[in-house]
Amino acid sequence: MKPRANFWIEQDGEVVLSSWRVDLLQAIAETGSITAGAEKMNVPYRVAWQKIREIEERLGTPVLETHTGGPGGGGARLTPAGERYVQQFREFTRGLNELVQQRYREVFHEN
Repeated sequence: MKPRANFWIEQDGEVVLSSWRVDLLQAIAETGSITAGAEKMNVPYRVAWQKIREIEERLGTPVLETHTGGPGGGGARLTPAGERYVQQFREFTRGLNELVQQRYREVFHEN
């Protein structure tokens, strides 16, 4: 058996960052596009765009920089703030998962 935990950060009872939302931001960063990032996450573009807007509204800062058209088409990339939030959330959850593992071993007496 392995313990599993899911963490998210809320503000005024609304989700700001979660593993899924951070995975979406990472997928957009890796693909360079909201459309391709949404496809990678198996969600409609509209859902991805809505979640990005929610993140930005709740954080009070843009997490994506987008550009449209041009010879190469449009694209998207994380802003410095977006990169920082992705990194901080990953670090935050990594530490919490270690605590969950430790507590599991203590309670269930397993190595």
